[in-house]
Amino acid sequence: MGTEKAMPKRQDINKILIIGSGPIIIGQACEFDYSGTQACKALKKLGYEIVLVNSNPATIMTDPDVADITYIEPLNVDRLTQIIEKERPDALLPNLGGQSGLNLCSELDEAGVLEKYNVKVIGVQIDAIKRGEDRIEFKHTMEKLGIEMARSEVAYSVEEAVAIAEKLKYPVVLRPAYTMGGAGGGMVYNVEELKVVCARGLQASLVGQVLVEECISGWEELELEVVRDAKNNIITVCFIENIDPVGVHTGDSFCSAPMLTIPEDVQKDLEKKSYSIVEAIEVIGGCNCQFARNTETGRVVVIEINPRTSRSSALASKATGFPIALVSAMLACGLTLDEIPCGKYGTLDKYKPDGDYVVIKYARWAFEKFKGAEDKLGTQMKAVGEVMSIGKTYKEAFQKAIRSLETGRYGLGFARDYNKLSKDELLSKLRYPTSERQFVIYEALRKGATIDEIYNLTKIKKWFLEQMKELVEEENALLEHKGAVPDENTLRKAKQDGFSDRYLSGLLGVTEEEIRNARLGFGIREAWEGVHVSGTENSAYYYSSYNIPEDKSPSNTDKPKIMILGGGPNRIGQGIEFDYCCVHAALALKKLGFESIIVNCNPETVSTDYDTSDKLYFEPLTLEDVLAIHEKEKPLGVIAQFGGQTPLNLAGDLKKYGVNILGTSPETIDEAEDRDLFRAMMEKLNIPMPENGMAVNVDEALEIANRIGYPVMVRPSYVLGGRGMEVVHDDEMMRVYMSAAVGVTPDRPILIDRFLNHATECEADAISDGEHCFVPAVMEHIELAGVHSGDSACILPSKNLTKKQVDTIRDYTKRIAVEMGVRGLMNMQYAIEGDTVYVLEANPRASRTVPLVSKVCGINMVRIATDIITLPLTGRPSPVPALRERAVNHYGVKEAVVPFNMFPEVDPVLGPEMRSTGEVLGISPSFGEAYYKAQEATRTSLPSEGTVLLSVCDRDKPELVETARAFYSLGFKIIATGKSFEMIKEAGIPVERIFKMYEGRPNIADQIANGEIQLIINTPAGKDAVTDDSYIRKAAIKHRVPYITTMAAAKASAEGIRAIKENTHFGVKSLQAHHADISEL
Repeated sequence: MGTEKAMPKRQDINKILIIGSGPIIIGQACEFDYSGTQACKALKKLGYEIVLVNSNPATIMTDPDVADITYIEPLNVDRLTQIIEKERPDALLPNLGGQSGLNLCSELDEAGVLEKYNVKVIGVQIDAIKRGEDRIEFKHTMEKLGIEMARSEVAYSVEEAVAIAEKLKYPVVLRPAYTMGGAGGGMVYNVEELKVVCARGLQASLVGQVLVEECISGWEELELEVVRDAKNNIITVCFIENIDPVGVHTGDSFCSAPMLTIPEDVQKDLEKKSYSIVEAIEVIGGCNCQFARNTETGRVVVIEINPRTSRSSALASKATGFPIALVSAMLACGLTLDEIPCGKYGTLDKYKPDGDYVVIKYARWAFEKFKGAEDKLGTQMKAVGEVMSIGKTYKEAFQKAIRSLETGRYGLGFARDYNKLSKDELLSKLRYPTSERQFVIYEALRKGATIDEIYNLTKIKKWFLEQMKELVEEENALLEHKGAVPDENTLRKAKQDGFSDRYLSGLLGVTEEEIRNARLGFGIREAWEGVHVSGTENSAYYYSSYNIPEDKSPSNTDKPKIMILGGGPNRIGQGIEFDYCCVHAALALKKLGFESIIVNCNPETVSTDYDTSDKLYFEPLTLEDVLAIHEKEKPLGVIAQFGGQTPLNLAGDLKKYGVNILGTSPETIDEAEDRDLFRAMMEKLNIPMPENGMAVNVDEALEIANRIGYPVMVRPSYVLGGRGMEVVHDDEMMRVYMSAAVGVTPDRPILIDRFLNHATECEADAISDGEHCFVPAVMEHIELAGVHSGDSACILPSKNLTKKQVDTIRDYTKRIAVEMGVRGLMNMQYAIEGDTVYVLEANPRASRTVPLVSKVCGINMVRIATDIITLPLTGRPSPVPALRERAVNHYGVKEAVVPFNMFPEVDPVLGPEMRSTGEVLGISPSFGEAYYKAQEATRTSLPSEGTVLLSVCDRDKPELVETARAFYSLGFKIIATGKSFEMIKEAGIPVERIFKMYEGRPNIADQIANGEIQLIINTPAGKDAVTDDSYIRKAAIKHRVPYITTMAAAKASAEGIRAIKENTHFGVKSLQAHHADISEL
């Protein structure tokens, strides 16, 4: 690309402000980090200076190397005004930060900030945001263009909505304006439901506006991803067909690119409509257009457009090789498509989506994490991650997607107990969409359900159901020959249709190794093909297929190679923190002179960007796929410690088949997971652990619990993200837990630990070379033991620990790392009870806190770890002995973001099971200010005045008076319930009594609804009172009142409020400036 100098770019701007999308939430995930990181690359290359604002510490985007100046600050008008005032950018690029970025840009414009500081908006214009996002404006634009929409009217009150619904006839759909992921809306079938949902929607909308529209569910849902430039060149990057019909949010929908069942003339018509829409709205850059089509009448309506990079544009980019965000950023700066060269099409205005392969996107959910949440898909998005797979046929790509999900299923059959159900039982499970729908359909077809019966229930088009039926028939034929490997032709056909080795081994009752050996014996192998990256000379990334006759894909031999295994789909407990690590590892390998190869299947992330690594394989992380790539590329070694649990689950098997696993050995990782071995090691090192035991049945469990003494923490062995963990208070509760625990076997027992009451939890991340070990900082959790470390707020470096405690933690960490022979990164979890530091667990791998520690302490941990991991290959000296502890002159406070608002039926209380989807960071020299900023960044700012409600359980009564006094001294009015009221009153602090729900009216629920309470401190009491006060917490979420469920967080909040009262104007400071203030000790 030597023509860059000649490209005309805007000369009137030098410094550009980019707004990121904030913490990962359901509906707005790391696809925006991918687009923002890409944009920074493009703009830096064009010579602009970039200022980036984002509150999310976990993403690579907020790393100090990506933008020139990085602010990890809350995303709101006040903070952005301070940053604009300080940095004076010439331009603002808002369309890469998801809905948050667009909304914030509109708010800054309305507040007059952009005008005052003379900031131009580039990319998408302010009025274009209005035309695309405001439901009324959009409707007017469509009427002018003569493009039909679903019949609808706007309501500003519940009464108006009721009247409109009567006209349109139920069911109707409610959509609030300016929200994302379908938040606050939904389908309603009667007037009662409408009143509830409409009230919620009016509140969720920025402008108090809800659209009531006719129901088009069951129509087919089709999306086009188009790109337009300032000269009005428009191209279609990708045609996406949603296989789930309208009625399931596109983020939850199972979909394919290209469109597989849509006639050419319909596609042309949709393209024509899309072009006239983006022209009318004057979008510059990428735009997602969603349509619905009635399959019976052929009527097409436009559902909505997103004039910004979106989840679909990340998918479209990865599906086609067209980097939408990169190109959008260039177009925003005044370039046009005909000026961007491309090795395949000459210039980008000539681009056509002409790949000869099928791409499938499939979502991953987390219903099992939210007790009481119903597995039901609708117009509100529920997915927490997704996978993308590429194959030559629909069947191959579909089955590849299923095995990419890492849900323990390697094919479509025999999921749960569906195979044991009758046809009628299965059909009744298809009455409404669920996350299990495809697996149920598969078994229903096997039980003889007809295509028509299933179509009538699901409205999934018959072609897709027929394809599935053919898979069922093929599988049933395979099942006739159980106990032996099939003949060559049968096996070849099965592989071409996407059946994985692991699934075939389960069907046929032979080992996976026997299947693989037979397959290789017949010469049935994966071959790879490249997807060309548009706008580059000849860059590509690769996918495998058993339908490619011979492998013609290139393989370099000039540089030594190392393969990095990625983290697969996002899920709760394993998010972009691990992608951050994989990306840094790839960059570090480049610097060390290696060729880096990444294997991953998550379309949302930076690791699957074509130029993060030297070579990308867009493939499932399964033994079959990874071994095939390893066989072809023959790398010197494979790095498995950066992708979370995903690659670790493969490491042992890979090693068995001759793969060189670099860094900490798979055996060490297993030893750390094995409670008995780990406890023996701690005894040898003389390091205390809480008493514990392992039980296989109820009697054993009761015996151990009574020996240790309640409360105890129970959990299944082998988990990440604390699945199925609970704090158990007595025998009865233990019986309930054990009867519900599934899959407990002698080799997978239940672990029971003494629960450390009122203990402070801490953790330490370490970098070790096997002999030396360095701990950059010790993190202190604000929530007490019993809240999962991923959900707890934490302070870094620690604030309330004594020097002796910190030294003890550093000492234990170093001794454990050396004893285990850890090479690379390690994470240690501790609890301090009284004066004793207990070890809870060791994770000899990269943990979710790596980006956090790296950013707060100004140290690139992954780069150093990658250097260590490759020492045997490079012969370099170890970097660890030279690392020195430094004085960090600020506090970082991490706060978790939990999606309780998406699951209104769940009690929003934190516990040992991780449920947060993302996190934010507040940084400041003072702890109070950092804590305040972290709360502000989660969008529930702490109040600086008003009324505080205190209602705490007996365990927390000792700290009640101190907390009440703190808030009283800050000028708050205090109200309390029952015993809490009496204790505060006795201490001589003015307090008013308030009724609990069952005590009479007006009660807590009334006051929350009336907006009379500004802050709620309510600690749940365990099993006795859970039924009693969960309504308080649910009401708090519904009415957006900040609520606190632990005393530790209550104390921290008082400090945060004190900080803002004493110093009304908090400053903003860039990450680079914070790093410059870190000094040598």
